[in-house]
Amino acid sequence: MPLEIGLIGATGIAERTLLAQGAGVRAVAASDPVRAKEYAGRHEIPVVHENYAALLADPAIDAVYISLHNSAHHRWAVRAAVAGKHVIVEKPLCLTAEELAELSFAATDVKVFEAVATADHPWQQTVHDFVHGEPYGPLVKAETTVRFAVPAPGGYRDRPELGGGIFYDAASYWLQAVQATIGLDPVAAEGRSDFDGPNGVDRSFEASLRWATGVEATLTADVGEQHISDHVFTFERATVKLRNFLRPVAGAVPLNLIVTPTDGDRQVIGFPAISYYERQLTRILDSLTDDLDAATPRITLMDEIYSDARRRKDNR
Repeated sequence: MPLEIGLIGATGIAERTLLAQGAGVRAVAASDPVRAKEYAGRHEIPVVHENYAALLADPAIDAVYISLHNSAHHRWAVRAAVAGKHVIVEKPLCLTAEELAELSFAATDVKVFEAVATADHPWQQTVHDFVHGEPYGPLVKAETTVRFAVPAPGGYRDRPELGGGIFYDAASYWLQAVQATIGLDPVAAEGRSDFDGPNGVDRSFEASLRWATGVEATLTADVGEQHISDHVFTFERATVKLRNFLRPVAGAVPLNLIVTPTDGDRQVIGFPAISYYERQLTRILDSLTDDLDAATPRITLMDEIYSDARRRKDNR
């Protein structure tokens, strides 16, 4: 029986993630009821609720999709879980380890899914096999670079109290990729930012994870005109590069791993074009995959790294 989904937030990301993929959206609520009605009309959503609480009280809704500003994810995810609804939350699932603990406590009888669109792409299994099978020797380091567009003025991305900043925008993609390829059991996690953007938000951020073996994974994230989303894995006897793992376009896109051995010919490993959002929806609706256990180390490390960067800034 298909899930009946309610949208908490009449947003563009909900359009791309669910509505454009033909998900069974029954209802929507927004902070502005007029905007919710206009949104429902555009997308032929049958029910408009006057507020989020009313949507959660709708007995016909099985699951909710939350796509509000980052600092509101936790509050409404907890309320949805308490209301007995399965929860799909746009990344990041929440912002702190304390919020995560509250959500885990509330979600005893429902499933929780963090929507990280790039998760589970086949390239991750290939690199995982390189890391753990060591055909090119041990992994030495992994470097991720992300650059997103400069946020529109006045939005939540330039308001720290709403969970704005480039790190919260980029961290889920980075940590999920590291989790899928290397594993998330580092012995050290660090973050650095000048927090010199509007309102003291971070528009540039450097993060690192280090394992007992000496392997280091780094994230360099900022905003600018040229979109960048690249991974580089350096092994003892090869470099493996993946460019544009998150492209700012809709639809299916192909990806290529470029493997450059130190003593051999360059190899291109191609993957068929995949629509991230279509694939993600399949994972969500497949018995509503319970992602909370997988998301737990990601949120824990995200909180640790961001808090470390704040401490460094405050101690200067």
